[in-house]
Amino acid sequence: MNRDRTDGASVPVVTQGSVSPVFPTVREVLGLVPVRHGAPRLVAGDAGLDRPVRWVHVTEVPDIATLLGGGELVLTTGIGLPADDAGLRAFVGDLADVGVSGLVVELGRRYVGGVPRVMAAAAERRGLPLVELRRATPFVRITEAVHALIVDAQLTELRATEEIHQRFTELSVEGAEPAEVLRQAAELAGCPVVLENLSRQVLAYDPAGENAELLLDGWEQHSRRIRPAGRTAYDPDSGWLVTTVGARGQDWGRLLLRWPAAEAAPPTRLTILIERAASTLALGRLIRRDAEGLERQIHRTLLTALIDHSRPVDEVALRAKALGVTLDRRHLVGVVVRHRSDDPAGDVGPDGHDDPGAARRRDPEAVGPEAGPARLRDLAEAVGQAVREANLTALTSAVDDHAVGALLALPDPAAEEKALAAFAAALRRVRLDAAPPRPPTPRPGRPTDGAGRGGAPGVVRPVDVSARPAVVVAAGSGVSSLREARRSLVEARQIAEAARRDPRDLPCFRLPHVGLAGLLHLLRDEPRLQTFVERELGPLLAYDAQHPREQLLGTLRAYLEQGRNKSAGAVAAHLSRPAFYERLARIGRILDADLDSVDQCLSLHVALLALDAVRTS
Repeated sequence: MNRDRTDGASVPVVTQGSVSPVFPTVREVLGLVPVRHGAPRLVAGDAGLDRPVRWVHVTEVPDIATLLGGGELVLTTGIGLPADDAGLRAFVGDLADVGVSGLVVELGRRYVGGVPRVMAAAAERRGLPLVELRRATPFVRITEAVHALIVDAQLTELRATEEIHQRFTELSVEGAEPAEVLRQAAELAGCPVVLENLSRQVLAYDPAGENAELLLDGWEQHSRRIRPAGRTAYDPDSGWLVTTVGARGQDWGRLLLRWPAAEAAPPTRLTILIERAASTLALGRLIRRDAEGLERQIHRTLLTALIDHSRPVDEVALRAKALGVTLDRRHLVGVVVRHRSDDPAGDVGPDGHDDPGAARRRDPEAVGPEAGPARLRDLAEAVGQAVREANLTALTSAVDDHAVGALLALPDPAAEEKALAAFAAALRRVRLDAAPPRPPTPRPGRPTDGAGRGGAPGVVRPVDVSARPAVVVAAGSGVSSLREARRSLVEARQIAEAARRDPRDLPCFRLPHVGLAGLLHLLRDEPRLQTFVERELGPLLAYDAQHPREQLLGTLRAYLEQGRNKSAGAVAAHLSRPAFYERLARIGRILDADLDSVDQCLSLHVALLALDAVRTS
């Protein structure tokens, strides 16, 4: 009879901390006390010791494989196994084919000295762990111990899932920023997490303690190779678990989690985790929090309602009139004011371009976690004061994290240009009055004032960079109806975004000041534009990702920028004409496009400009 005895077997006792996240492995099962009672010895298949054990099955019949589903640890005394070598090889092969985790044979009933060599050879050839129990042990105790371990692991998984739901519910309620959502996801998963837009540009990431540079190096090309099948799926070739991020039927990005165990799919809790993180990110994009006064909140609510169509325009007009802003039967002009730099530490340098460290160098203590919201509130107050000083009537409020909007209500269209000029001048005065004086910044190569004027070359004249405002004022097209106000406001916001990098110092930017490149730049975060880029250039970008030495995108760019002149394009690409022609032919096949067609080339050129706008955002 089988007896339960303890001895000093060499396999270490498994501890709770070494249990795998979902199922125990064959190695861990061999460390359980009931198994150690049988003095286990690994005969073959040590390469498969880390296979997970989904269940334990006891059998004494040779054709058991048809009843198994994979992942089982099979226990047997061998009484019913075939007596011939071919039968034993077939028995082991059938178990390996169905995907069992391992085979444990108790000696004493059928095999006394050890399992047959043919069985060990077959198991070693198929990488199937084959274990001898050299002492009798009750199989029921082994099954109880393993099943208890599995159930305990499943309970641990359930608790982890509950923690995931609780953690991300709290983040959703708090309106957490994407960086915090990714930090929490990486902490719970213990794996790197990356958030990207539809053009494969990284929006946020958390390396989970790994090297961030290695994680993000060549990200766009790497990301294009990750092609999971489904909205949420695991790509075993790349080792990334991916889910789509979006809300209200509009997808705007992907969330990716790298699973280090490439040989096995990630556990269910990680799928739940990445989907909850994605929903939290999508919800956070819809929620905007701001600590403003009640009147300013109402202004923002009404402006947001006009932009988002979240309230009937009649209700907006009624509530605005109650605030003293009459919008009915008025000529309406949307105005947006924003800083040239998104970075609270940013500013303009002596050359008139963005200098991200300027403010920090002038006053390091002025830049901190609250600098961004504080800067936006200051700008909103300046816009409101400028509206009052210019004797204008308007709804004013922040419209996003970096811009302040105003809907000017004018008596007639003839007053539009005069009102915009008055507003821009008043805003400049307000901001100059409120801003601390800046020290003059020397600019090399310019003559000095006074006695130095016209002096020796290389003499420096101080330049007051505060003369060039650090904000952009943009106005949309005037409209005659409140129902059209959204168009004017959205247009103004887009113009302001595009004009940030415009070197000109205009009092107010209008749509004619923004060219095609600027238009595409201001639309760079629009998912439909990113989808257009992927539709037009996706196959070529994917090809370049697979063949980084060729970079056919540059060939296409040279061809289009030279007005479809192949000879000039070959010179610009530094290629011989035959090589350039061959590349163009290959590009045409990859994109299924006629590169002699004006319409198709125009579409591809716009897609290239849009891709540049997305990549430089």
